[in-house]
Amino acid sequence: MEANSILTYIQSHGYIVLFLSLFFGIVGIPAPEESLLFFVGIFISHDQLHFLKSLFFAISGATIGMVAAYTAGHTFGSPLLFKYGHYIGFHRRRYRYAYRHFRKRARWFITFGYFVPGVRQLSPYMAGVVRFPFFPFLFLSFVGASFWICLFVCVGKFLGERIHIPLHILPWITVLFFSLFFIGLYVKKRKQN
Repeated sequence: MEANSILTYIQSHGYIVLFLSLFFGIVGIPAPEESLLFFVGIFISHDQLHFLKSLFFAISGATIGMVAAYTAGHTFGSPLLFKYGHYIGFHRRRYRYAYRHFRKRARWFITFGYFVPGVRQLSPYMAGVVRFPFFPFLFLSFVGASFWICLFVCVGKFLGERIHIPLHILPWITVLFFSLFFIGLYVKKRKQN
């Protein structure tokens, strides 16, 4: 889904779109989640969304997305990663490396992986594959999601209160960020090849 459409839906349908965007972003559908959270903060500063409700739905979407991905990794294991991992940049040759490092630093990946695109999508699957205990996983996912979401939403709210950004140009700014996101992916792919 295009970022411009997401912002339009957030303005009209609000919290459910926020929940679903973060849920699907965590599960592995590429989206500029940081930009979305930043703009949610701007919407909050313009009284378009409620601060606590936005945090609740965003944190719930991210945490439930983590649980869904964990469950998929736990249930289907490595074959799921081998079959669909290329969609999130994960290939078979990276599996051993990721498996070994994830087992050593699982708590850090789960909690702080939200800040690294790709890692936030891969870490819940890997947690399920390596059979990381569920309740510590759930707690770390919640803490990480809360910190990540609060940071970006608060930065957006802070800047939205101090810099006048008309809401009608937000979709264009989002298209710019979305384009930069894909240009960055393209440049990274070219460097790897």
